[in-house]
Amino acid sequence: MEIRDPKVFLDYLGRFHDRTRRVIACIPTADFDWAPAPGRFSFADLVRHLAGIERYMFAAAAGGEPNRYPGHGRELADGPARVLDYYDRLHAESRAIFEGLTAEAYGRPVQTPAGASITLWKWLRAMIEHEAHHRGQLYLMLGMRGVPTPPIFGLTSEEVRDRAAATAATL
Repeated sequence: MEIRDPKVFLDYLGRFHDRTRRVIACIPTADFDWAPAPGRFSFADLVRHLAGIERYMFAAAAGGEPNRYPGHGRELADGPARVLDYYDRLHAESRAIFEGLTAEAYGRPVQTPAGASITLWKWLRAMIEHEAHHRGQLYLMLGMRGVPTPPIFGLTSEEVRDRAAATAATL
């Protein structure tokens, strides 16, 4: 998928981010600091990581700034309300940077933290893939805690299967 049109990208990013935010909203307050194993990301770590990496690595590069990713520690935001505020604030900052990009900017090179040069549209695609990866972690972790989650596109896998079976029965 090539990203060339700022409006198309911003619309997609908005819908994509909303789906991630709905999953984050499912995290029980009491579980924010729960991690599946010692040394693994907690829910709060993942939310802080998503916020910080989007703003200080991906959006920073898009805006011509150096990488300033601060990590995902509690010192950035501690407690469910502060973590959610951090996430929402940094996403709004990132979005403002993305809104300032022209269509021509999507074809220019940006520098990754590893020192590689990549076109901006590929960098933004990598950002989406990164968020999808961590959204999957959130779904898995919520499942491990027995927390119901919203279906990503409106139907559960069971509902998709049942509808397919009903359609097959009418053919």
